[in-house]
Amino acid sequence: MSPPGATIQSSRWSPKPASPPGADRPAVPVEPEAGVPAGGDRPAVAPGWQTDAMSAHGTDAYGERLDGFPPLVRQAVTLARAHGFPYSCRPEQGRLLHVLAGGARVRIGESGTGLGVGLAWLASAARPGVRLLSVERDPVRATAAAQLFATHPEVTVLTGDWTALHQHAPYDLLVLDGGGQAKTDRGADPERLLTPGGVLVVDDFSPCESWPPQFQGRPDTARLHWLDHPALRAVDLPLAGDLSAVVAVRRPR
Repeated sequence: MSPPGATIQSSRWSPKPASPPGADRPAVPVEPEAGVPAGGDRPAVAPGWQTDAMSAHGTDAYGERLDGFPPLVRQAVTLARAHGFPYSCRPEQGRLLHVLAGGARVRIGESGTGLGVGLAWLASAARPGVRLLSVERDPVRATAAAQLFATHPEVTVLTGDWTALHQHAPYDLLVLDGGGQAKTDRGADPERLLTPGGVLVVDDFSPCESWPPQFQGRPDTARLHWLDHPALRAVDLPLAGDLSAVVAVRRPR
């Protein structure tokens, strides 16, 4: 069963029978995490953590013409625009996810589905047989994203906070996106959530111009948590002039 506070929007992940045709599957409201505004999946500004300025216009970054993007990504961007959701992962982030997804052998996890743009990049490149699980705390967005992937049995969208990822760990690739506390030093445990050799992506940083990296004039403790984590080999990877991501590999046992 899924953790308390999480509901499966697509039953394809588990061996349980799917709901009968026409059956309603209402989303279950989730109590907000500390530091997360009610009804949203973007964090309030917390000490040592980046704001989401880099992705505040992520949906708009795809421009008017979507011809150069994978079909599923085009559908997800169109859905995000229809919902007025601006926080989609940018094309630079999406291309990184697209490359990394091809290396996963069994399972890919993501926190912060939004309207499924990042998940679409992942699903577009995943190998046949690889399962994808994404978690979104907003019930309306989770339901809409699940409907987008309804014809993709390898994809499951959950309504809940990031801790729902524990139910199906470990992952070959784990993407920490969106809000909540998964990205903080009190959040996701890579030794619990990743396979040995598994890849972690933590996004929405600005490029590091000094060492140690700074945020609001102080050491960026959120980024340093991942770069210095004893279980990881990590690098701060610039993706654009105003955007970077921490990409890490879990050390073998």
